[in-house]
Amino acid sequence: MTDHKPIESWLTDMDGVLMHEGVPIPGADAFIKKLRDSGKPFLVLTNNSIYTARDLHMRLNRIGLEVPVENIWTSALATAKFLDNQHPGGTAYVIGEAGLTTALHEAGYVLTDTEPDFVILGETRTYSFEALTKAIRLINNGARFIATNPDNTGPSPEGALPATGSVAALITKATGKEPYFVGKPNPLMMRSALNTLGAHSETAAMIGDRMDTDVLAGLEAGMETFLVLTGLTNRDEIERYPYRPTKVVDSIADLVDLV
Repeated sequence: MTDHKPIESWLTDMDGVLMHEGVPIPGADAFIKKLRDSGKPFLVLTNNSIYTARDLHMRLNRIGLEVPVENIWTSALATAKFLDNQHPGGTAYVIGEAGLTTALHEAGYVLTDTEPDFVILGETRTYSFEALTKAIRLINNGARFIATNPDNTGPSPEGALPATGSVAALITKATGKEPYFVGKPNPLMMRSALNTLGAHSETAAMIGDRMDTDVLAGLEAGMETFLVLTGLTNRDEIERYPYRPTKVVDSIADLVDLV
């Protein structure tokens, strides 16, 4: 395997790596503390666009994981940054919650259902048939279609929930228009995170629990990748993919000494 440069910056997924259904994964607190003590740049990433970085900071803090607000990067923030770069000061019709609407407001976007430049689909707890119908009609009338992330399902204590990717498929079926997905595995999200840190991919690593999003995004962004087995991917499933992480470990606890 190619020799890698020392890791100077870290990106890590949140669910399945640092926590699972609201409970911290053993070793996550030690890993975050080691990162903070080392002074190395790092970001905690999530494809979930429901919450603001401040919301997630509080949720993590309540379970003993002290992650500063500025060290949290969501698909909503990546989407807002992408739109600000591509079409600054635009307008959008949004299906989503505070994490997405707040990020767009802070990027200078105006939210409207009258001839918007974009229809932006994010995660939400309650998808409204009326809102989906409006989104479909606006896209048919020329609005461009953006989605925060391609995840088809999300976890809950009761089982799988339909997520952004599934709802995007419904809109695509009705309009014939595919969305542009900003979140993982699009390496754009990784690049925007690295740019936020002022980091370089050659000396950065991505930690995740999914081969099809975390590892793929890190790989395509040119980073080292670590797969932990505390989330959605088990060891037997790795062989199904035509690519490999740099290293597979049981949990985040096995990476503390690498910081």
